[in-house]
Amino acid sequence: MVSRSYSNLLDLAYGGTPTLSQEKKRFPRVATVPGLLSEVEDDNCNSVSSDAPSSVSQERMIIVGNQLPLRAHQNTDDEGWCFSWDEDSLLLQLKDGLGEDVEVIYVGCLKEEVPPNEQDDVAQTLLETFKCVPAFLPPELFTKFYHGFCKQHLWPLFHYMLPLSPDLGGRFDRSLWQAYVSVNKIFADKVMEVINPDDDYVWVHDYHLMVLPTFLRKRFNRVKLGFFLHSPFPSSEIYRTLPVREELLRALLNSDLIGFHTFDYARHFLTCCSRMLGLSYQSKRGYIGLEYYGRTVSIKILPVGIHIGQLQSVLNLPETESKVAELRNKFRGQTVMLGVDDMDIFKGISLKLLAMEQLLMQHTENASQVVLVQIANPARGRGRDVEEVRSEAYATVKRINNAFGRPGYDPVVLIDTPLQFYERIAYYVIAECCLVTAVRDGMNLIPYEYIICRQGNEKLDQTLGLNPLEPKRSMLVVSEFIGCSPSLSGAIRVNPWNIDAVADAMDSALILSEAEKQLRHEKHYRYVSTHDVAYWARSFLQDLERACGDHLRKRCWGIGFGLGFRVVAMDPNFRKLSVEHIVAAYKRTKNRAILLDYDSTLLLTSSLSTIPNVEAVGILNNLCRDPKNVVFLVSAKDRKTLTEWFSCCEKLGIAAENGYFIRPKHDADWETCISVPDFDWKQIAEPVMKLYTETTDGSAIETKESSLVWNYRDADPDFGFCQAKELLDHLESVLANEPVLVKSGQHIVEVKPQGVNKGLVAEHLLVTMKQKGMLPDFVLCIGDDRSDEDMFEVIMRATAGPYLSPVADVFACTVGQKCSKAKYYVEDRTEILRMFQVLANASEHASKIAPRPSNRAIIDRV
Repeated sequence: MVSRSYSNLLDLAYGGTPTLSQEKKRFPRVATVPGLLSEVEDDNCNSVSSDAPSSVSQERMIIVGNQLPLRAHQNTDDEGWCFSWDEDSLLLQLKDGLGEDVEVIYVGCLKEEVPPNEQDDVAQTLLETFKCVPAFLPPELFTKFYHGFCKQHLWPLFHYMLPLSPDLGGRFDRSLWQAYVSVNKIFADKVMEVINPDDDYVWVHDYHLMVLPTFLRKRFNRVKLGFFLHSPFPSSEIYRTLPVREELLRALLNSDLIGFHTFDYARHFLTCCSRMLGLSYQSKRGYIGLEYYGRTVSIKILPVGIHIGQLQSVLNLPETESKVAELRNKFRGQTVMLGVDDMDIFKGISLKLLAMEQLLMQHTENASQVVLVQIANPARGRGRDVEEVRSEAYATVKRINNAFGRPGYDPVVLIDTPLQFYERIAYYVIAECCLVTAVRDGMNLIPYEYIICRQGNEKLDQTLGLNPLEPKRSMLVVSEFIGCSPSLSGAIRVNPWNIDAVADAMDSALILSEAEKQLRHEKHYRYVSTHDVAYWARSFLQDLERACGDHLRKRCWGIGFGLGFRVVAMDPNFRKLSVEHIVAAYKRTKNRAILLDYDSTLLLTSSLSTIPNVEAVGILNNLCRDPKNVVFLVSAKDRKTLTEWFSCCEKLGIAAENGYFIRPKHDADWETCISVPDFDWKQIAEPVMKLYTETTDGSAIETKESSLVWNYRDADPDFGFCQAKELLDHLESVLANEPVLVKSGQHIVEVKPQGVNKGLVAEHLLVTMKQKGMLPDFVLCIGDDRSDEDMFEVIMRATAGPYLSPVADVFACTVGQKCSKAKYYVEDRTEILRMFQVLANASEHASKIAPRPSNRAIIDRV
C-alpha cells in the first residue's frame, strides 16, 4: 500500500510491492544533513486529504515516543547489534490494553548511538523484527533538542520553575527551539513512512513531541491523532512566560484527543487556551471538548497505571524471595520507611530527609527502631542543579546518621548505586510505609508499585512469616503535588515544603492501627489493580475512536503557515460564499431583501470605538439607493444611538435592541414588534446585576428600553465566565414568574421580554415585501453570533413558504467558520465590505444603463 506522500515501509519490509512502482525500493531512514529545519518550511507542505481506500484491514496503532521501547547493545565479536524489548517501557506495556487485533508500530529514537554507516541496516532489522521505526538524530541536534529545549526549557517550566536568571532555568534560546521543531519534523517523516492515513491511529507521547501533531495534520487532514502529556501542565501564569506559548498550544490542538493525568493539568491547559487563544470549552455528555475551527478537540483525564503482570512475575522470582529474606534479616526489629526517587531538584529528597531528622528529634523513642531507606535513581537530566541536590542529600544523610546513629544502626540508608528491578521490589515488600514527597511530578507510579508489592504472594508471606489468610497492610505518605495523589484517597497527603507536617505524617503512618492500615491498603489495591496500564490504554483508544468518529462526515481543508497551520472542518453543505456567485445572482434579480448585522459588518474589530466606519456607511448608502433593494440593519444597540449614527441613510431600515424596535426608513416612526405591558421586572433584575458588577472588575450594565445587559468583556475571562453562570442562575430564579427571557451570549448576560429576537425582523421584512407585491427573489442575511441564528432559521424556513419567489436565491451567511444554521460563511468583516462594494458598484452600473422604478432594500443587524 502506498500513502499519498510516502510508500508504506511495512509492505516493503515484508516483500510487498508498492502500487506506484514495480521496483522494490529501500527508503533511507537517516537524517544525513546536519543543521536545523525551519519551523515555517515543509517539503511536503501541501495539505493532503487522502481519499484513496486503504488496503489494510487490520486496525493499526502507531505509537510515537521520544525513545523506542527497546534495549540495544553492540556485540564485541562481530561488531553487530543486539536488540530486545525493554519490558519496563510504558510504551510497550500499554500494548496489552489495545487488544490482540490491533497491530502496533513504534516510532522513536534508540537509547544508543548508531554510526551513520550502520543506520540503514539497523532500521531495516528493527522494522522487520520489532515493527519499530527508529529516528536517527545527529548528536549535535539531539543534544540541542533533548538536553537543550526539552530539559532546559520545557521540563523546568512544566514543573513550575521560572527562568528568573541565567543560572535558574536559563534564558530562552531560539536555536534550541529550532532544534526542537526540526526533530519533531523528522519524527513526522518517520510516521509518514509507515502510516495508512485512512485507517491508522497515531498516539503521540509527552512534551518532547508537542509540535508533531501539526506536521502530521498538515500531511493528512483527517489523520486520527491522539496526544498524551505525561508531565504536569503548569498554570497559565507560569505557562504564558514561554515565548513560543501559542505555537505549542495550536500544535496540540491539531490532535483529536489530548490526555492528561489529572483534572488540574487539563484545567490549566484549557485556561491557557481560553486566555491566549480565546477558545471556549464545554462538557458534552460527560466529555470535555474544545471547538477549534469546526473541529472538536476532546480532553481526556485519566492517570496512567502500572503493568501488574510484570510486577507479579518479578515477585515470583527466586531472586526476589532471596533478597526479601536478606533484607528481613538486615532490618529485623526495625520499621522500614522507603523512598524511591530520581536524583533531581523536583523529587524533594532533601525535604524528605529533613522531615526524617525532625521525626527523630521530636520522637526519640523512634531512634534505633525506624529506618528510612532512600533509593536514589540517576537523574534524567544533567547540570549544576543535579550536583547540588546530590551534595545536599549526602550532607544531610551524614548529619542525621552522625547525630542519631549508633553501631549497627543508621537511621538513613542512602542507596545511589543502580539496583536490579527485583532488588527494588524486595524493598517495597519489606517497607511498612512508602514516602513520595516530590515538590512537583507529573504522575509518579512508585506508590502504585508499592501497593501491588505489599499484596505479595504465598511464597513471600512464608519468607516474612505472615499468615496468608490475614489482610495485607500498607501506608502511603504522598505529596499533594504529584499526579497520583488524587487517586490515592487513603494516603496521608502532605505539603512537602512543610517539614513539620511531613514529620507528623510519618509519625502517624507508624502509629496507625493495624486495622486502619489494612483498610487503606485494601482500598488502594482495589483501585490500582483495576486501573492498570492496560485499562488506561484501552480507555484512551476508545475515546480516540469516538473523537475521530465524524472525520469522514466533514469536509476538511488546511489553512495557515508553519506552526500556525490548522485544519478547518465543516459540514459538506457549508461552504464559503463566492463573490462571483452572489454578484451573478444579484444582477439577475429584481426584488432584493438584505439583512445585515451591525457588529459583523460595519464595526472595526481593531478599534475600541463602536461608531460605524465611514467607508462602510457610504457603501450602505449606495445599496439603499438601488430601487430594487430593501436593506435592514439589525442591532442590539438602542434606537437613539442608531438614529444618530445612520441619519445620513434615508432609505435604510433599522431594527434596534435585537428587533424590539423597527423603523422602515429615516422619516418613519419607530414601531414595536411585540406588545410588552410593562417593564416592572427591571426593578428586580437591575439590583441583582449591580451586585455582580460591584464584585466583578471590568463588568458593566447596559440599560436599554426593552432589556438589561450585563457585559463582562473587560473582566478576567475565567472569573467573568464563572460570575456570568452564577448571574444567569440567580436571574432565572428571581425572574421565574416574569414574562422575560434570561440568556447568555458572547461576554454578556441579557434579560429581555419573551419573544423578542432577530427572527422577528426577518419575518417582518418578508411579510411587508409580500404585502407590497415585492416577492423577494434575492435574500442576503449576514450575522456573526448566536443571536443571528434566529434570522438564519427564518430565512431558510421561508424557502419552502409563500414569502419568497419560487426561484429565489437565498444567502444565509455567518462570519467565520463555525457551526451555524447558515449555509455560507465569509472569513471576516473585510471580505464583507469588499463584497458589498462589488454589489454597490453593480447597482450603480445598472442604474446608469437603465433606471428602474423604486423598490426598497432591507438590512439586518445582530
